[in-house]
Amino acid sequence: MAYQPPIEEISVLIIEDDVRIAEINRRLVEKVPGYKVIGIATDGQEAKEQLDILCPHLVLLDIYFPDMNGLEFLEVIHQQYQETDVIMITASREISSVKEALRNGVFDFIVKPLVFERLKNSLEKYQEFRNKLKKIQTENQSINQEEIDELINRQKEQLHSYLPKGIDKITLQKVTEVLNHSEEGLNAERLAKQIGISRPTARRYLEYLVAKDQIGADLSYGDVGRPERIYRKK
Repeated sequence: MAYQPPIEEISVLIIEDDVRIAEINRRLVEKVPGYKVIGIATDGQEAKEQLDILCPHLVLLDIYFPDMNGLEFLEVIHQQYQETDVIMITASREISSVKEALRNGVFDFIVKPLVFERLKNSLEKYQEFRNKLKKIQTENQSINQEEIDELINRQKEQLHSYLPKGIDKITLQKVTEVLNHSEEGLNAERLAKQIGISRPTARRYLEYLVAKDQIGADLSYGDVGRPERIYRKK
């Protein structure tokens, strides 16, 4: 039998101001093979000190702290600790928070209350990502386009698995399909009629896609009445 190198143990730092939740998260993380929590920080100063000393592979980071904003601290990690990856675990459901987290390179964004299966799926995907990257680095000094595409697609697939409250995956797919086949664009009322949902629901999905920068929106001024928003694929 060919030699199999030992599985790398992935070190995790939990940054969470609620000690009870942090301990629950530690237990959940360590139920996943290959993971070890090496520290828990409950405020900004502790987080910075433990990052300096422990150099974890992965941080589980909340957004809301009494003394700091987790999204601002994420930017610090992104700039100063480039060997450390981040998974956000937070009660925040704002689209703006998701967009800012994505811009600063989070591997995943998970909303509270934390469900073990969702966390387990994320940690397994992260483990696959690290193993693939390590294999490429071991075997080659450079990386080809196919390998780059695979790494990027894996991370995109993981990030796109997050949908905020009120956005259903199947309905979102229907909305996207209708938009892709509409050359002139459409408003919320026309979309609602085509897929059988209410106008406010149609507008919610359309604005979600605008916030994700997947479609564009313009104002159309008719002969009478108020201007309406017309949504178009990019």
